[in-house]
Amino acid sequence: MSADTPHRIVLLRHAKADWPDVPDHERPLAERGRADGPVVGRRLAEKGIEFDLALCSTAVRTRETWKLVVPELAQRPRTVYEDRMYEASLGELIALVNEVSDEVGDLVLIGHNPGTHAMADALAGSADGDTLARMNRSGFPTAAFAVLAFEGPWKSVEHGTARLVDFWAPHA
Repeated sequence: MSADTPHRIVLLRHAKADWPDVPDHERPLAERGRADGPVVGRRLAEKGIEFDLALCSTAVRTRETWKLVVPELAQRPRTVYEDRMYEASLGELIALVNEVSDEVGDLVLIGHNPGTHAMADALAGSADGDTLARMNRSGFPTAAFAVLAFEGPWKSVEHGTARLVDFWAPHA
């Protein structure tokens, strides 16, 4: 794949988590989160995006979300569980994306707020229709995803380099 080939980044916030008496990293999905996971997967499958790589936070709720999404996709992408995504800042998330090989066409990040929303907002130099307004109005709820498109190598991803082409949330 050429560095000039259009790429897509999907930023997926984990589904609704429960609040048991466990460390934050170990919080599992709530019943609603377990119900939303397959719905998200079907919605992503409808988009026709065939991910080459998934970068997933190591938190229990993100791993559980991804395990519910994947069976709904047309193909299972290579998945890397990435410690650096848990509690990652916007700058740390962009640095992770900048490390992605240019052999990767489409990428999905399964992470947390506020980083997921901040990244979608920062990368979107432009947006299709009212997608940016809808995303910002919603506050990027659990199980929501944003689809961004850009051209060039992954190392060139930075503020304003992408176009927000879609935003979806299951309960919006």
